[in-house]
Amino acid sequence: MADATDSENHRLELARERYRAERDRRARPDAATQYHPATGEFGYYAKDPYTAWVDREPLTDQVEVLVIGAGFGGLLTSSRLREAGVTSLRLMDEAGDVGGTWYWNRYPGVRCDIESYVYMPLLEEVGTIPSERYAPGEEIRQHAVAIAEHYNLYRDAVFHTRATGLRWDEEEDEWVVQTDRDDQFRAKFVITSSGTLTQPKLPGIPGIEKFRGHTFHTSRWDYGYTGGTASGGLIRLADKRVAVVGTGATGLQVIPHVGEDARELLVFQRTPSTVDVRDNRPTDPAWVASLSHGWQRERMENFLAVLAGEPVEEVLVHDGWTKTIDLQRQFLSGAVDTSLPAEERELRDERADLETMDRLRARIDHVVQDSATAAALKPWYRYMCKRPGFSDTYLPTFNRPNVHLVDTADAGGITRMTETEVWVGDTAYEVDCVIFATGFEVGISGVMSGALPVVGRGGWTLLEAWAEGPRTLHGFSSHGFPNLFHLSAIQNANSVNFAHILLEQAEHIAAVIARGREAGARYLEPSEDAQEAWVRTVRETAADTKAFLTECTPGYYNGEGTRQAGGNSYSPGPISFHRLLRAWREEGMNDMLVGADAEVVR
Repeated sequence: MADATDSENHRLELARERYRAERDRRARPDAATQYHPATGEFGYYAKDPYTAWVDREPLTDQVEVLVIGAGFGGLLTSSRLREAGVTSLRLMDEAGDVGGTWYWNRYPGVRCDIESYVYMPLLEEVGTIPSERYAPGEEIRQHAVAIAEHYNLYRDAVFHTRATGLRWDEEEDEWVVQTDRDDQFRAKFVITSSGTLTQPKLPGIPGIEKFRGHTFHTSRWDYGYTGGTASGGLIRLADKRVAVVGTGATGLQVIPHVGEDARELLVFQRTPSTVDVRDNRPTDPAWVASLSHGWQRERMENFLAVLAGEPVEEVLVHDGWTKTIDLQRQFLSGAVDTSLPAEERELRDERADLETMDRLRARIDHVVQDSATAAALKPWYRYMCKRPGFSDTYLPTFNRPNVHLVDTADAGGITRMTETEVWVGDTAYEVDCVIFATGFEVGISGVMSGALPVVGRGGWTLLEAWAEGPRTLHGFSSHGFPNLFHLSAIQNANSVNFAHILLEQAEHIAAVIARGREAGARYLEPSEDAQEAWVRTVRETAADTKAFLTECTPGYYNGEGTRQAGGNSYSPGPISFHRLLRAWREEGMNDMLVGADAEVVR
């Protein structure tokens, strides 16, 4: 027994050493600044290629509720507000239509990586059943449109419009809203749900502006250049030498299609993803016929509970996520197993982590024929250092004779670009087209970045109020900023199925506003005491992820190696948090409202 334990410990230490070495290969002194936002001279990368711009007169009217952001968060909140009786509601988005990330991301192969039946919200309300276990992106986008139509959200909606300023009018108790379309209208309530997977980012490659071939970001796919559709058939790439930069979740879906149709494909990889089995399949009609009323909410709650470590009578979703729940709790919030001392529990989880990563690395050896390519595709880090990936077509793509992997880790990424070439170290690759699958400005909304200045009571800005970190009640609202609500993971809950989190947030915000309307509230605002108590609660219950994130390969989870402390989410987990919110609402929301006059606790 001692020999077996010694052998396991030795194997674990070898893995730790390899993980550190691979992390250090990819660490860069410029960290997150190695990426540039698609603004300024690179603003054309963010241009909407899907919907034509329509001129309109500036708005000077008044609405009861403004919802900024028409992705699932904005749609769900608007839907629940409609159900609560709000008729004067404006949905606003920079995109040309609803859908959020599913509006922008229409690249070949795009689909959800959470089971459609729990990911796509309001299926029963709208009367939709996904066609596949993992629905394609266009089907998800059309479902977003169906939600907007079902709840009559297009009536006062404005698109291709970006909010540029929010100012609280203390005399009128309402927000003055300014936009990039010269609008200046008023809203009693403002809800921000601007999301974090819509603003593309680009690698800061020297000479990127000199390249004379064709370039675009995956979230603004140029089918005019490639031909085909989101299902593939990129026939115009048949005579092209194409570079795809990035091998994250988007790359896993795009690369098989480009590899199938391009004359030659060069895949530029900094860090390989984990690639587990996808196991997609058409929806079974017999299963659909067996469903009873309330089936989706039950399935969503079950999936969330399983991932959070809550006891359930039966696991309803069997997939790659539920197969690795213990490993996910190293990073995502959830219930903690207290049956073992912390050190022993961590050792157990680390061994289980290694077993999973060894299995995924062995899968690469089994699928990829070229040993050097297989070695470069192997992920050497803990399971939740990057968002897990799932695909049944990505790895086999590297068996195609026209597909070549270019590992950039030792060179620190792509070194430079010229008019016709992409350089990695001393090696040049001549290409006709560069497709950037380099992701988004994750976690940076307009409110957080200052792109949307918010001025509350007394001229106090939200960024000033949050100078030492976010200060909210339950993550939704802040003292000094009446009638302003946010949807995000900040001081709120988190889960891999964030669509479910957004549904709970939408229902909470709608319930609070409905209560205020019933009470005739002039405005809704948390007391300062309640806000500070919640900030303390988040800090005191925060999971200590410093050691875990420090050892991780650089990526957006750890701020490219610079963010080592835990996040601002509520660490006890989403199930616990949702219980807390329901109890708070049932107890009268007394931290926000007192009496029919709706005087706010100061």
